[in-house]
Amino acid sequence: MGKRVAIIGAGASGLAAIKCCLDEGLEPVCFEKADNIGGLWYYREEREDQGCVFESTVINTSKEIMCFSDFPIPEDFPNFMHNKLVLKYYQLFCDRFDLRKYIRFHTKVHFAVFADDYKQTGKWKVTTTRQDTGKPVTEIYDAVLVCTGHHCTPYIPEFEGRKEFKGRVLHTHDYLTPKGFENKRIMIIGVGNSGCDAAVELSRCASQVYLSTRRGMWVIHRLGNGNIFFPQRLSELLPYSVKERGFRAALEQRVDHKFLGIQPNHSPMAQHPTVNDFLSNCIVNGSIIIKPDVKHFTSTGVMFQDGTTEDLDVVILGTGYVFQFPFLEDSVITVEKNQLPLYKYVFPTNLPHPTIAFLGYIQPIGAINPISELQARWATRVFQGLTKLPTADQMKADMVSKQEAMAKRYVSSPRHTIQVDFIKYMDDVAIEFGAKPDFWKMLLSDPILAVKCVCGPYSPYQYRLVGPGQWSGARDAIVNIWDRINKPLQSRKIPATQSGSFFNSWMIYAIVLFVAFYFLWC
Repeated sequence: MGKRVAIIGAGASGLAAIKCCLDEGLEPVCFEKADNIGGLWYYREEREDQGCVFESTVINTSKEIMCFSDFPIPEDFPNFMHNKLVLKYYQLFCDRFDLRKYIRFHTKVHFAVFADDYKQTGKWKVTTTRQDTGKPVTEIYDAVLVCTGHHCTPYIPEFEGRKEFKGRVLHTHDYLTPKGFENKRIMIIGVGNSGCDAAVELSRCASQVYLSTRRGMWVIHRLGNGNIFFPQRLSELLPYSVKERGFRAALEQRVDHKFLGIQPNHSPMAQHPTVNDFLSNCIVNGSIIIKPDVKHFTSTGVMFQDGTTEDLDVVILGTGYVFQFPFLEDSVITVEKNQLPLYKYVFPTNLPHPTIAFLGYIQPIGAINPISELQARWATRVFQGLTKLPTADQMKADMVSKQEAMAKRYVSSPRHTIQVDFIKYMDDVAIEFGAKPDFWKMLLSDPILAVKCVCGPYSPYQYRLVGPGQWSGARDAIVNIWDRINKPLQSRKIPATQSGSFFNSWMIYAIVLFVAFYFLWC
């Protein structure tokens, strides 16, 4: 094997990193604190300080968007998978490419610091301990891939009077199931995906659920206009104002945000939307009551900014997460106001050697898995010297310009410091190592594929058509994507004649009405 790479974390990003290292002839060693792969998607009740999904969590993006680019999710898996199936997919991926033997489970990384000869070699000194021995082990690595995810350290805001509150306060990081919350008066602060998922789930067993929001939210459903919502390249060609109006119209057609009391003052493209299929029903039936921002806690509950008060048993903070890398020195990366000083959210711009990279520290309106994989493909080629980075000044200028663009577009929030446009960002990374297809050339050589790529559902397979790491199955995966989407929905066959008979019955009805109106008016 070639250069040794330390990979911290065996979640989706870590697994992609292992495979990409192997693809580029590198020797990966992955460290994982838990006893299994999956990271956030490995649900378990005993998990120390690690994050994991709720027991009931279902993915927010279609399986065709969240899969790895050369390993489609099985066609019989549902389009929006429960977390158990997500973990099963990772296990299938792990088995298919024989990745498990490169993972050291029950192992915590304490330090990843510059090696003594870092200035000359760019190497790293990594210190770990195994749970069973507790003995520290220090090894030298040529490069490091940080894959710990951004759902590790909960953000706990300060609230006046919180210490006087006699009820229970917890973060969604520590919420797993509704067990133990029966018949309680509960308030969730924050209307992101986790906060709203917890609110909906708890509304079925709690005495009353309140949902506190500072600025409102835009809600998107997994099914849009009766079908699965997919991003498309074609829409990226539209002006921003046109996309904004179209997106707003689509959201308002499904949910009257003003009627429900959740409409914000900002554009739907200025905030990460909340994906929830049931929230509007819960608001209408009264099991969830929308409240404004919290002014302060009382001994028995909270007072809101509008002066109203509520007595509560439990307060759940859906207030997001902050970035922390306790195993790295400040000279490697310094996080200020939840901003990551990374070129394209991957490479530090202040180091003399590009031998450390951060994977998955982004927030797209899409899936993180394929982004992490693309970042890993890029990073491993940089480690091997096959792809060069721009100069430090060029990287810093690019980083600042992107941060400024996002700051202008999105409302100020720690959540939006890593916000990216899904397709554009994927293209930007793919360009770095030659994996983005030229669709104009494709239109001449393979027009069917070009139309599928540009006008059909966007998918990660597109980055396996050209450049390094091509996959022979990419074209079929793109062309036949709707077969895999439809496959799990074919449990009940509908005869073709049935729709025809339905159509004919309505035609007869329309003819009868036409004749009736004709004789009435004539």
